This record gives sequence, C-alpha cells and structure tokens, in this order.
Amino acid sequence: MNNKEFIAALSQTAGLTAKETQGYVNAFLDDISDTLDDNTSFNVTGFGSLEVKKKMERITVNPQTKRRKLLPPKLSLAFKPSVILKDKVK
Repeated sequence: MNNKEFIAALSQTAGLTAKETQGYVNAFLDDISDTLDDNTSFNVTGFGSLEVKKKMERITVNPQTKRRKLLPPKLSLAFKPSVILKDKVK
C-alpha cells in the first residue's frame, strides 16, 4: 500500500475528503517527528512504539584490505511492535 492508497482508504473509512485526510495525516506525521526530535519515545496503543536510540562509535574492518575504520556515533530509529499488533500479524 502506498501513500495515495492509504489516504484513499483512510478517507473512505473516516468519511472525509482525501484533501482533509491528507492534512490530518501530515499533521500526525509532523507531530511524531517533532516528538522524536526531542529524544523521547512515541507510543501508539495497540500498534507499537518508536524511539530514537544512540548507537555508540565502533571499529569496523574492511574484509578486502584489512583496514580498520572508526565509525562515529549516530542516532537511529527503532520500532517495537505491541503485543496486539504481533498477534494480528500471526
């Protein structure tokens, strides 16, 4: 399902126009990204949680040249599905 299909299905379910639904979805996604910018987690009951995690710096080795390289620390996004979502997928 792509973005257009998602908006169409959601607008039909909610009884709204596609333009209104697109606005709501954009506002929702903006709020999620703002929350995650503050390094807090975002929980949706029955779906799961999104959290920004800091990965520590580490050393990697190129297998061809055997050269070692230091990778700097970085932030990554982690998703943990809820038990309800896991059961629905099974």
